[in-house]
Amino acid sequence: MGTAVRVGLTGGIGSGKSTVSALLREHGAVVIDYDLIAREVVEPGSPGLAAIVQRFGAGVLAADGSLDRPALGAIVFSEESARRDLEAITHPAIRELAVRRETEAGPGAVVVHDNPLLVEMGAYADCDVVVVVDVPVQVQVDRLVRDRGMSVDEAQARIGAQASRDDRAAVADVVVDNSGSLQELTAAVRDLWQELSVR
Repeated sequence: MGTAVRVGLTGGIGSGKSTVSALLREHGAVVIDYDLIAREVVEPGSPGLAAIVQRFGAGVLAADGSLDRPALGAIVFSEESARRDLEAITHPAIRELAVRRETEAGPGAVVVHDNPLLVEMGAYADCDVVVVVDVPVQVQVDRLVRDRGMSVDEAQARIGAQASRDDRAAVADVVVDNSGSLQELTAAVRDLWQELSVR
């Protein structure tokens, strides 16, 4: 195989995107997890964290000097301009680190960019294949309330802050329906892997 195959993987919060990502990793994909990268670019001492404190104040820092995610989340999920300011700080740093990780994967790899904000960042345009994990909004709400202890209002606010199902579907090459069982999802991902690995 020649160059790496760049797969964009996304889905709304509570859709099961992380499960699909883990299954693809088991099949041999190199997974670049944007949630982990997003944490790396705001670690204590990083330029990203310094810029966040400059914009949002020291109230977004925990006692140990790390980012207090719930405090920052309370600001950015209730005010769109604040969210845009945060994205202007973090998105370029995330992109840069992702490019470095993809280069490290080497030629011939299937590289999965596991990115909940693939659509919002416009990063789908750089992918060879865009895979969207999809469930109805009510399923997302139910899972966030059940699995993450959110209130219905909190869950709806998080879902509302992301791209819509229609926005994601519009850029998808493959839609993985995750409203069924884990066995069904596992089978769907196995079929997907067979397609990706022969590209």
